[in-house]
Amino acid sequence: MSSESIHSAKQITHKKSKVCVIIGHDIEAITSAVVLASLGQKVHFYADSVLLEQQLKQYGFEHHLQALWQLYEQQQYIISRALTNSADELIHIYEALETTNETGSNQVAFYWLFLDSIKSIWTDNSWITAFNHSNQQNVPIIMSGIGVLGQTAKLAEQLQRPWVYYVPFIFLQDGEAFSSMLTPSLWLLGEKTAASGQQLSALQPLIQHARAYHCADIATIEFARSSIMAMLATRVSLMNEMSRLADSHQVDIQQVSQIMGLDERIGNSYLQAGWGFGGNTLPAELSQLEQSGHTSCVKMPILQAVMHINEDQKELIFRKFWQYFDGFIDNKTVVIWGSSYKAGSGLTAGSAIHPLLNLLWSYNITTLVYSDKSQSELTELYDEQPLLQLIDRPYEQLDIAQAIFIISWSPQEALDITQLNQQAMPIFDAQNALTRPQIDALVGDYVGIGRAKS
Repeated sequence: MSSESIHSAKQITHKKSKVCVIIGHDIEAITSAVVLASLGQKVHFYADSVLLEQQLKQYGFEHHLQALWQLYEQQQYIISRALTNSADELIHIYEALETTNETGSNQVAFYWLFLDSIKSIWTDNSWITAFNHSNQQNVPIIMSGIGVLGQTAKLAEQLQRPWVYYVPFIFLQDGEAFSSMLTPSLWLLGEKTAASGQQLSALQPLIQHARAYHCADIATIEFARSSIMAMLATRVSLMNEMSRLADSHQVDIQQVSQIMGLDERIGNSYLQAGWGFGGNTLPAELSQLEQSGHTSCVKMPILQAVMHINEDQKELIFRKFWQYFDGFIDNKTVVIWGSSYKAGSGLTAGSAIHPLLNLLWSYNITTLVYSDKSQSELTELYDEQPLLQLIDRPYEQLDIAQAIFIISWSPQEALDITQLNQQAMPIFDAQNALTRPQIDALVGDYVGIGRAKS
């Protein structure tokens, strides 16, 4: 380690406060840094600078998070540094600080490793050897990430120190990343050494503000994480399967969902029929869970059915559109509202927008897309597609369109039924965004998922 790097580290460390060292570039790492800084912690943030910049740009819709990131960087509560080529280099920085520390206590509160970020650089798990050879054996290590079942527990056993932990980010919500971590719905903590959570004093405010909290061994928390995500996905796919049956019985699946939610055994979460689920986390979780089943030679037919239903559901609204026009859809123009995988997010990963666009373009259909939070992502993905036009206002150019699709629409953004009725074109609502009174007030036709205009 160069003397310049050690000197720089000394300058940025307050001698009376411990430092939270975060290693990673994903949104979970960024959010953790901002939340810890908000709690008065000093954060040293190590990431690939290019990937970090890309991630900050991709999550530009997280306005609160972005503003706080910039503020805390300016105030040096968060100090961003390029991720070193090896863990040895990084550890040596903080070992050097220990030799000049007058109190004799550790200068580092913990190392928090975001495994999905570091695996592309520290590829051979040499970081385990580096931490095992470190003189800071009493400094806790936290790991976060999504992997096959048992992976994190195995890494924890390979780390030759008692204070190793696992934190799954099942509580993080796109569009509300900062607030959802500051007051998490459920905080799970995996411990290598039982009843040792007090070692993570910097995280105690988050644990105390969690609506629910549970700690267990790391393998159990890993399994709980995957099980929770699989259950949520199953609920969504079951309701989407029921929505198809509801269509044939002329029943509004939205009303059925509300009734089901009244049963305390079921609750009302994840009961909304629509085009399915997307994003990065849930599909990745199911993929890893499927791999775990394959590795363990355990058949998982329910999981496979969930994944199949979800992928097929993303094309359902197009099939309804095709049937409505009896197949005569060539060369039409349609307006599409929203493109993100959920309202409030700017991410289109796994969204129904992608199969819908490709199906429409195969019929030479011009697509006018209103998506204020994900315009840049669509531009980057489909920059050379002449049939894609991005519009700035939802009701723009309705006079030249023959149909409206709704992919994601924020409940906070009121629909103008009067403007819709001026054109009286059919609405294909893949999100079931319209309420029953709004549907009944429409002059034109309405086609939803498991709902029809009465």
